[in-house]
Order: sequence, then C-alpha cells, then structure tokens
Amino acid sequence: MGLPDVVERALTSFVEAAKPAFGTDLVSIVLFGSGAEQNLRATSDVNILLVLKRFDQAAADRLREPLRFAHAAVELNAMFLLEAELPAAMEAFAVKFADILARHRVLHGRDPFAAITVPDAALLRRLKQVLLNQQIRLRERYVLLSLREEQLGRVIADAAPPLRAGAASLLQLEGNPAPSPKKALQRVVEELNDPALGDVLAAISRVRSGERLEPGQAPAVLIQMMHLTERLRERVDLLAMRG
Repeated sequence: MGLPDVVERALTSFVEAAKPAFGTDLVSIVLFGSGAEQNLRATSDVNILLVLKRFDQAAADRLREPLRFAHAAVELNAMFLLEAELPAAMEAFAVKFADILARHRVLHGRDPFAAITVPDAALLRRLKQVLLNQQIRLRERYVLLSLREEQLGRVIADAAPPLRAGAASLLQLEGNPAPSPKKALQRVVEELNDPALGDVLAAISRVRSGERLEPGQAPAVLIQMMHLTERLRERVDLLAMRG
C-alpha cells in the first residue's frame, strides 16, 4: 500500500480480524485521509471506515482486542457506519465525507462511495459550522495552553486537518477543486497574499512532521490560524450570499 511497514502490518492484521468478526454483515473497509494518500506524518492518525449491514454485539466484541492493539500500535481510529446510514451521514458531516470521497482507498469489499456525492447545500451548511467550531476551539486552546508551548504543538497539528478540509470544500463549492486538502489551503493562502499566513503553513508542516517550533512561535502561529479561519469564514459567507 506504500505505507510504513508498521502501519501496513497493523492494517492487514485488523482487516483480517474484521472479516470473520462481522462476516456477511461487513460491506466495506475503507482507509481514508492521509493514509489513503500514502502521506502519513509523525502526528497523523490512521483512519478507517467499516461499512456494515448491521452492528451486532457479538461481532463487535470479537473485534475489541484487534482494534485496541491497532490503536496502540499505529493510532488506528475506526468509524463504524451502517450502509443505510451513509446518505444521512454524508449530509450531517458533509465536510468530513467530502474529504473521504476525495481521499479513500478500499481495503475490503466494494467502494461504498462509487455512486454517491455530497450535496452542495449540505456541504456549504456544514462548512460554516465546522469553521465556526474551529474558531471557538482555537480561542479556548489559546487561553488555556498559550503558556504551555510544549502542548501547543499538538493543538496546531490537530487544527490543520479541519482547516485543510475546509479549504478543499470551499474550492469544491466554487467549482475550482484542488488535488488535495493541503494544496487547497496553500492555494487559498496564496490568494490572500498575506506573508504571515504563508509562514503559518510552513509552521504547520514542521509541526506535523514532528519538529518543535522555536520558543515563542507556537502562540503566534495559533493566533494566525485563528485569522486564517476567519478569512475562510468570510469567503464561505460570500459564497452563501451568492447562492
């Protein structure tokens, strides 16, 4: 799969455990996010989706230990979704599923997204919610942790995927999609023509690669991430007014 050996082994082991655990109730196992792009970083989680016909307690119990082992080994996170819930999930969590549609790889079964799309109206509505939630959370993290720079690195790393996915959804709605969420955010920042925001992207990449920022830099980066989130929100609001 082009992933680090430890990740490939953990994924293979988990998939081989999930197949007999759920049996014929297992429709698909899908790897999504940076793992599907073969672009895992030091701070990246490994994310998979299991699409099921039904969620059976005995089957779930059989998968408890394999999931615990995979989570401990490679930070594997599993989402369990019923096949009948897919349309509702894609509308309720449109930004997340737009990202999954763009970056996924089927590990077992059929592609559950082969014939479905995220509605534009749902994507726009959810994008506004995601960016507002991001803004509120970043403010809280800054007030709580700005004197604990060693903890801010994780906050910055965790805040990057929603920003990137938000930028990708924005460009998709504007009819000018980017090849990846990372490229989408780079394009949006370039269009803003603000050197400080360009420095933020460089800092985000460093943190997600496992590097530590210079003393005093992390709080400033977090503040600039708030400014970037606000600029994204302004652009989404303009798009909503035009619609």
